[in-house]
Amino acid sequence: MPQHSKRFRALREKIKTPGPVSLAEAVKILKSFNTTKFNQTVEVSTHLGIDPRQSDQNVRGSVALPHGIGKSVRVAVFAQGDNIEKARSAGADIVGADDLAQQIKGGTMDFDVALATPDMMGIVGPLGRVLGPRGLMPSPRSGTVTADIASAVREFKAGKIEFRNDKGGNVAVPVGKINFSDEQLVENINAFLSYLRSLKPAAAKGTYLQSVTVSATMSPGIRITA
Repeated sequence: MPQHSKRFRALREKIKTPGPVSLAEAVKILKSFNTTKFNQTVEVSTHLGIDPRQSDQNVRGSVALPHGIGKSVRVAVFAQGDNIEKARSAGADIVGADDLAQQIKGGTMDFDVALATPDMMGIVGPLGRVLGPRGLMPSPRSGTVTADIASAVREFKAGKIEFRNDKGGNVAVPVGKINFSDEQLVENINAFLSYLRSLKPAAAKGTYLQSVTVSATMSPGIRITA
């Protein structure tokens, strides 16, 4: 078990309600914990009632949050021909093809999101071993492989988030910064959870959203009613 700081333990003791609370209440509690000088990232962690060992029960997607995530997102794009200029004009930080693939194989991955046009998958496919474990592998299912590369770049630069469940059936995503207003955080979190619910696999049985927790970089998690 990790050893938490005295400050962290004191904050955890301030959570008076042992069970889940409403989202609005959780956000208020979370913001009351903000005693640090830096702008902490707010994250939502969920545990899903899925069997990650079954391919038809894995959950993956991307969603644009109403208020973004409050950070600069570096976007890399695999493109060729006219799509190179389209990606650059839309704000892509890195655009390439074989050259970008070689950089990645060499261990250089100075980006947060990787996008690709469908005609580039012959180059992107072999990078799965490197990009996959880092959650950076472009996929049509998550909206990161698309013919409309300009729109995809603009959406991810504006704060669209990509996610997938881990081996334990958990999904965790950033949903903003602690200096966002209560309303902005609530709307971002609701947008994510609404989209996550829409992705429930047909093969998944029982309760889908088994737990939902809101936390900040240096705060304990607060369970909310799913």
